[in-house]
Amino acid sequence: MEIRVNDETVTLTQEPMNVLQLLEFQEVDMPDMVSVSINGDVLKRETFATTLIKEGDAVEFVYFMGGGLVTSQCL
Repeated sequence: MEIRVNDETVTLTQEPMNVLQLLEFQEVDMPDMVSVSINGDVLKRETFATTLIKEGDAVEFVYFMGGGLVTSQCL
């Protein structure tokens, strides 16, 4: 089965596959810190184990990064 992950074609070797399995398959760093959307719909984390990936799905992994303030004391 082929899907798109962050605009790249990916062939899945296991079917069916849920979102948690896809995160593992894609070797996503810090999977607990990633948000996932499928076909433009952002998923709730509690649905990752029950949401199955389907042929042709467009999946996006989005990481939210925190920033900080750089001061002269840090330099």
